[in-house]
Amino acid sequence: MGCVRGYLCPLVCYGDSGGLEDLLMAQHQECEYDVVVIGAGGAGLRAAIEAATKGVSVGLICKSLLGKAHTVMAEGGVAAALANVDDRDNWKVHFADTMRGGHYLNAWRMAELHAKEAPERVRELEAWGALMDRTPDGRINQRNFGGHAYPRLAHVGDRTGLEMIRTLQDHGIHEGIDVHMEVTVSKLLMDGSRCAGALAYDRELGRFKVFKAKAVVMATGGIGRAFLVTSNSWEYTGDGHALAYHAGAELVDMEFVQFHPTGMVWPPSVRGILVTEGVRGEGGILKNSEGRRFMFDDVPALYKGSTADTPEEGWRYVVGDREARRPPELLTRDHVARKIVKEVQAGRGSPHGGAFLDIAWIQEHIKDSEGHIKKKLPSMYHQFKELAGIDITKEPMEVGPTTHYVMGGIRVEPDSQMSTTVPGLFAAGECAAGLHGANRLGGNSLSDLLVFGKRAGEYAADFAGKNTSAHIQDEQIDLAVREALAPLERDPGADVGPYRLQYELQQLMQDKAGIAREEDGLGEALNELQQLKTRAQAMGVGGSREYNPGWHTTLDLHSLLTVSEAVVMAAQARKESRGAHSRPDYLDKDPDWGTVNLVLQKGHDGEMELRKEVIPEIPEDLQNIIKEQG
Repeated sequence: MGCVRGYLCPLVCYGDSGGLEDLLMAQHQECEYDVVVIGAGGAGLRAAIEAATKGVSVGLICKSLLGKAHTVMAEGGVAAALANVDDRDNWKVHFADTMRGGHYLNAWRMAELHAKEAPERVRELEAWGALMDRTPDGRINQRNFGGHAYPRLAHVGDRTGLEMIRTLQDHGIHEGIDVHMEVTVSKLLMDGSRCAGALAYDRELGRFKVFKAKAVVMATGGIGRAFLVTSNSWEYTGDGHALAYHAGAELVDMEFVQFHPTGMVWPPSVRGILVTEGVRGEGGILKNSEGRRFMFDDVPALYKGSTADTPEEGWRYVVGDREARRPPELLTRDHVARKIVKEVQAGRGSPHGGAFLDIAWIQEHIKDSEGHIKKKLPSMYHQFKELAGIDITKEPMEVGPTTHYVMGGIRVEPDSQMSTTVPGLFAAGECAAGLHGANRLGGNSLSDLLVFGKRAGEYAADFAGKNTSAHIQDEQIDLAVREALAPLERDPGADVGPYRLQYELQQLMQDKAGIAREEDGLGEALNELQQLKTRAQAMGVGGSREYNPGWHTTLDLHSLLTVSEAVVMAAQARKESRGAHSRPDYLDKDPDWGTVNLVLQKGHDGEMELRKEVIPEIPEDLQNIIKEQG
């Protein structure tokens, strides 16, 4: 699809390739903006809106249709210390929870900014028209979520991400943003070390577009499609991570891949689809095949009191001098995921290799439990009814860990979100690293999108205002086009097809770099990844550029192989278990690793290089906040 014009659009686009390979060098569409945003999820939309309000021209590129971004699948809520349900909550508690959840590997400045600014971003979203669930006195309602001391997640039933995207789109269309739908970026274009734009192609006819920009914001989401079982949508092939890496950006914390404890496990066609943490936030409990609530086994020391099977019988959650009633199902995601795997390995799993998540038990305590569940969890009710034939108001769900989120990503400067090594390149959302450390708390992703999407757009617009247009050499564009078209020029019979190769990659990552990683498996994974890279580089695809999903998949493999190598290299280097990174051969945390980030960058020889880097010390005032909050 073409360019969707914003009001009073200043842009003039020209040229057309006509879809013929023999005209590829001479003709392509050129679009020039002050700021180009790659990705139209929550972070991308918020960045585009902020940049546009600063008076610069903005182009927004989305791989799918506008409104189809993976953000719509975020269900549970957006974390912000509004203190509407528990007035003890504030930004300091949220900051301490985020740092604790990230095992103190977080970029502390990002965690500080996030906790301070999230409430204002949520109120802003409400002012733009978001319809949030309400408390009896009319304030934005908030629910409990894993790792958060108090009810902190503002929500719209279990469709919070969908409401966020709707609101941002409705607000954004009045800002004069040009939207390029069903367009995939294949390479960032450079002027020396500065990012100066991107080469992209439309997914229908394969026509190339050159986007020239004074600043580029990367907001492409995660890498979940590198794994076999994932909650992520088809777009999540690590494009932003890989594009930035190959342009010279640093990647950090790539060993930390979060496996959400509750994805659907049956039937096979829906395996991995997310079951929101909101189910547990509304009272859902986990049981094994014996009907026992196993999450009370090995409860961390911060849980005090009874190991009762129901909250009413008196469990407590204590951190410092703070106390709140919370179930162990709302421990951090890494802990819950490992507990489910442990039950399955011990032979106490559900029939299809997971555990039972039961929300129906609340009928013993709520008069109209069926109506309550349907109101609070409408999407979950519909999802299981339609896809699995299960009525969650009457029977438990089968759930198990699913690849969900990557804490690692493009290394950015905390305040501006600009890449630490590539001027003019900014990043926000899941493709940017720093905020979450070793493990993300549920709900922090949506407030992350708002806080740092806004900041990325603001600083990108500022950078564009202070810098002249960059120069992109024609030879660079021609080379990038040739690289993108290379699979079409190779013999399609030389190897297995792209879908099979992608499946082999996903199986490899699932088995050897998944929820538990060991030295031998990681070493084998690195060797096998090199073989897959060699095969991918020789792979041919039949047909032309037009309506060719095999070609798209082949290009996606370039990104998937890059991020997979980054994950495996970092996972092999970190010889300890911490947060979402679990090493059965190094089960304990190692104090020597507790202050170290792993940074990956492309070397001069084109090979991926890894180095350790000590995290800057947390300022004394923030250290005191962490101590005060326990």
